[in-house]
Amino acid sequence: MRIWHKTSSVGRLPEYPITWWCSEICSHSNATLECEQCSGRYPVAPPNSARPESSHVSLAIRRPSLSRPTWLSPRVIRTEFLAGLVVAIALIPEAISFSILAGVDPQVGLFASFTMAVTIAFTGGRPAMISAATGAIALVVAPLVRDYGLGYLVAAVILGGIFQVALALAGVARLMRFVPRSVMVGFVNALAILIFSAQLPYLIDVPVLVYPMVAIGIVIMLLLPRVTTIFPAPLIAVVLLTIATVTLGLAVPNVGGEGELPTSLPTLGLPDVPFTFETLRIIAPFALAVALVGLMESLMTAKLVDDITDTHSNKTRESFGQGIANIVTGFFGGMGGCAMIGQTMINVKTSGARTRLSTFLAGVLLLILVVALGPIVEVIPLAALVAVMIIVAYTTFDWHSLKSLPHMPKSETTVMLATVVATVFTHNLAIGVVVGVLTATVLFARRVAHLVTVESQLNGDGTAITYFVHGELFFASSNDLVYQFDFAHDPDKVVIDMTGAHIWDASTVAALDAIIYKYEKRGKRVEVNGVNEYSTAMRTRLKGRLASGH
Repeated sequence: MRIWHKTSSVGRLPEYPITWWCSEICSHSNATLECEQCSGRYPVAPPNSARPESSHVSLAIRRPSLSRPTWLSPRVIRTEFLAGLVVAIALIPEAISFSILAGVDPQVGLFASFTMAVTIAFTGGRPAMISAATGAIALVVAPLVRDYGLGYLVAAVILGGIFQVALALAGVARLMRFVPRSVMVGFVNALAILIFSAQLPYLIDVPVLVYPMVAIGIVIMLLLPRVTTIFPAPLIAVVLLTIATVTLGLAVPNVGGEGELPTSLPTLGLPDVPFTFETLRIIAPFALAVALVGLMESLMTAKLVDDITDTHSNKTRESFGQGIANIVTGFFGGMGGCAMIGQTMINVKTSGARTRLSTFLAGVLLLILVVALGPIVEVIPLAALVAVMIIVAYTTFDWHSLKSLPHMPKSETTVMLATVVATVFTHNLAIGVVVGVLTATVLFARRVAHLVTVESQLNGDGTAITYFVHGELFFASSNDLVYQFDFAHDPDKVVIDMTGAHIWDASTVAALDAIIYKYEKRGKRVEVNGVNEYSTAMRTRLKGRLASGH
């Protein structure tokens, strides 16, 4: 269960735990509630606890207890630590690969993953979500690095972070409510396909021993959770396969073959570029692309984690946090980043992490692994990491969506398939989401356009006719409105009753002007009645100012 801290005229009171008094909600005296704002967990009152008589459910403020918070329990800390360790290990080859894709040294991607994860752990709005260097950002900045060098990349990342902060303050996160479920399903399925396809290069033209190692890793991760959940199955698979590789001297690709690991800590500094308007002109388009792509992927990932954990995250805070994380990353010479869906699935779905601690530890352990324990990390076989990502792809795919496909409306299926195809074809989750949303918008407009009806009724002596218009009038539905009237044969007086209609845009005003013009051109008088307040205001503001289409 999730709760919010009580708010009063003096603001939030996070220092006071909140108890939910409801015996019917939970029968376990050691159950907990989790606060949306700070992710703190608090005990639920047992069934026999005293509760206010005035209401069945209420919130009661108690004095702070000196007992240890639930999220600091050894079990939670162990889960978060091990989840962070698994994510850190899996991040290394991906960060190196993304660095190569962007055309920079591997340490640029590794340091970016460290600073993004650590910063977002404090500033983000979605606990347990992993942010690091990503392929989407690498694709965006690669042309900038190729043409202008690393200094301009760093400057673009900092400016992109500033753009993200500005977009967060402008409330861009609220746009997430316009993403339909069919786009989300397509997004998830496309993500699973991309995660799996990204492993194929590590399975082609490799030593034959790689295949049984991948199979063994998959079997371990499928069977181990049935025996014990003390340790994350991915971590056990990686450790066992690494020990087997070293002990038996197996000649298989390992992390060390992906690139040289850094031996020093990242340093703070300014980008090595001239601070001129010409520099701004060069980096601004790339910075805006970094901001938009990063926010879109991060917000979609946050929504996905919300669905998995049955919780609600603060999307505005997440947008703001992504901007701060990119600014910090830029000043440390990183390539920027955003939420990593694959690593987040490892952290949340596979390893069971739920708090910011796992995100923070993933970044810290990543730095420790590559700087202090580089020789050990280098011998980890890539087959182990491929096995982990294959399991992630399998568990990420929404298999239920395939079973329900024959029963879904054609429009919903079309939107989902459009999202999947666009994402897989472009290898860009942001583009896929945009295509899906646009497809859903067009199909919705087409469907709603047919809900408008026009009925006519002559008066008793045939000297006047009344048209009754019903429905939502906008660009898709009002274009055919003009053809519903018989301009040539109607009597001299025409009444258009719009009591059951609503005018939404200028296209409808223009269509209405065209109808009135066609009647007046034939010497007939037109009255428009029943227009609601909003529609009247729009019609008054635009009447006669638009081309009527005649």
